[in-house]
Amino acid sequence: MTTPVTIIGAGLGGLTLARVLHLHGIPATIYEAETSADARTQGGQLDLHEYNGQLALEAAGLTDEFRAIIHEGGEAVRVLDQHGAVLLDQPDDGTGGRPEVLRGDLRRILINSLPGEMIQWGHKVTSVRPLGDGRHELAFADGSTVTTGLLVGADGAWSRVRPLLSDAKPEYVGTSFIETYLYDADQRHPAAAKATGDGSLFAVTAGKGILGHREAHAVLHAYVALTKPQEWIAAILASPETAAAQIAAEFTGWAPELTALITDGETALAPRPISALPIGHRWDRVPGVTLLGDAAHLMSPFAGEGANLAMFDGAELGKAIAAHPLDIEAALAEYEQALFSRSARFAAESDKNHQLIFGDNAPSGLLNLLTGQEPTE
Repeated sequence: MTTPVTIIGAGLGGLTLARVLHLHGIPATIYEAETSADARTQGGQLDLHEYNGQLALEAAGLTDEFRAIIHEGGEAVRVLDQHGAVLLDQPDDGTGGRPEVLRGDLRRILINSLPGEMIQWGHKVTSVRPLGDGRHELAFADGSTVTTGLLVGADGAWSRVRPLLSDAKPEYVGTSFIETYLYDADQRHPAAAKATGDGSLFAVTAGKGILGHREAHAVLHAYVALTKPQEWIAAILASPETAAAQIAAEFTGWAPELTALITDGETALAPRPISALPIGHRWDRVPGVTLLGDAAHLMSPFAGEGANLAMFDGAELGKAIAAHPLDIEAALAEYEQALFSRSARFAAESDKNHQLIFGDNAPSGLLNLLTGQEPTE
């Protein structure tokens, strides 16, 4: 294959694709809007699943590097009621199939596995123009352009590449996370640290919840879930000096060790509205272009599949291109056929879990989900 692959976005999916292509000797370039790998923090902890994320890392030849960054004990799960009573306490005994890693560490091992010139930082796409015969011209904010015969949109929820294939746009699912961090938690926030435990914490009732995650170095990563209009949340967060108190007021009567995850936060409260593409999102084959990850199948996070699917997409696309180096359209068709099926299944699961976790019978739906029981009517 002589046509280089142009990848938009240096997230986990785009990096995995680039790594698999590199292993097969296929030239590729990633164009990334951020100015460097350290331009911003990369979010919190995520779990890598045996059936997709870990398979992607195996295809990328990075299993040993992955095992070196696992947060031991991070698979533990606790569910508390709003008064702090323990409803479920599952320790991490080392036999689980979803080890936890920091997203930033995972991204780092992928970046380090690529030749430096493979990623072009500081290239924000402003437009994409079809030229015919499967070729496209990309324009960047710095005034430069590039023409490509094989374009992959790995550029996330608000993809610039997606409109070449689909008119679909993400829509708000009705729930937002509000995010903050507590540092040196065992010493400075012992009650919240004890409530969170060694891994993940869930305390939910209908339409809202307080979630936490213990990360390395005694960091608590807190997510407050509220089923509210985005405008309501934006109005509260517009006044940083009172925002924490106003958010905590939504949890009046809850255990103080839980509300401390809001009121003791040491970073500004950051809104994370949850949006999704339509379940079963697909498109007709368009020569010379495809999508992966959130650009293809943005879904709510309640099945925990977003990063795993993005990486698996990248690995599968890379393998398909390597298997059909002289017939790229066959490679893309093969990849998309499988992509549409698996993404529809996981998007439906994510939507179902969203309803279970924050439904009227919460936290029963969450407990059923975590223990593998069928939900009761």
